[in-house]
Amino acid sequence: MKKVSYISNFCKEHKKDIKIFLENVKKYDHIVVFRHIKPDFDALGTQMGLATWLKENFPNKEIKVVGDNHVEFTPRGLFPKMDELKDSYFNDPFLAVIVDVGDDKRIADPRYKRGSFIFKFDHHPNKEEVATHSLVDIDRAATSEIISDILIDLEPQYQLSKVAARYLYIALIGDSGSFKYNSTTPMTFEVAENLVSTGIDIPNVYEEMFQKDIKDLEVTKFILDNFKISNEGVAYYIFTQKDLDKFGMASEQGKDNVNFFAPYKGINIWCSITEDITEPCYRISIRSRNYSINDVAAQFGGGGHAQAAGAQIKDLTELDKFISALDAVVIANKK
Repeated sequence: MKKVSYISNFCKEHKKDIKIFLENVKKYDHIVVFRHIKPDFDALGTQMGLATWLKENFPNKEIKVVGDNHVEFTPRGLFPKMDELKDSYFNDPFLAVIVDVGDDKRIADPRYKRGSFIFKFDHHPNKEEVATHSLVDIDRAATSEIISDILIDLEPQYQLSKVAARYLYIALIGDSGSFKYNSTTPMTFEVAENLVSTGIDIPNVYEEMFQKDIKDLEVTKFILDNFKISNEGVAYYIFTQKDLDKFGMASEQGKDNVNFFAPYKGINIWCSITEDITEPCYRISIRSRNYSINDVAAQFGGGGHAQAAGAQIKDLTELDKFISALDAVVIANKK
């Protein structure tokens, strides 16, 4: 597989981190890969891509993946079911690898804390240090991009199969917005080139990632009938629990259509706002084209990247305050 300068330079910069990771992979017979709750393409794709690579290159080790299954991706076979591990499994020494989560409250299985060594890969700002050792780069489009850099650079000593590359490519597509977000860099494309060179069927990947059912047309109709746009071009739609029940949706599916607004001129920032009765709260996914929205996300109990972040409000009485904060971002950039 072709080596490229961006990847090589990244791996030279993080040579010590990669060495520590490999030393611990070789040291422990049991390795468990963790990621965040309510997983997205990057969390699941990176988790499964890394786990697949570990299984194929270290066949004598026991590799497990844990966390909540995705309500949509898992049933339709885009990703396999997670392993169900008894509490006693974690009594033996194991390497815990955490991917794509910067806040320990969002790690899907708290038993990562019992790892003999905890290694974290991430592209989110660290809210708190939870790992023994971390490789974090907030300038990467996806955590998948970081993992892919390393696995590509490790060839030919270790092999990156088409199966593992496909998972990592799905993750890269998901968190880069199909290479449309500002976080996309030349390295992102070079990583994609190397992953595709394994023989990935690109049309099939896109079809399986973004396929929809006829019932999704009714969801789109609901959004078209109910969305709002502020004076400063902040667009949003709201799914209450009643709405979710009507369409047979889980709360984590509320954000699936957040990028519906992305192509429209005059819309500067766009959001999905979805009730989550388990908290209870309203979870918000925020996206933008040219505006940094992560500071507003942090003000409302969340965080993330400059153009892609998450937040939450206790109830809809806080909605006006939240939209006003995003309006203020647009206004500030007009000056």
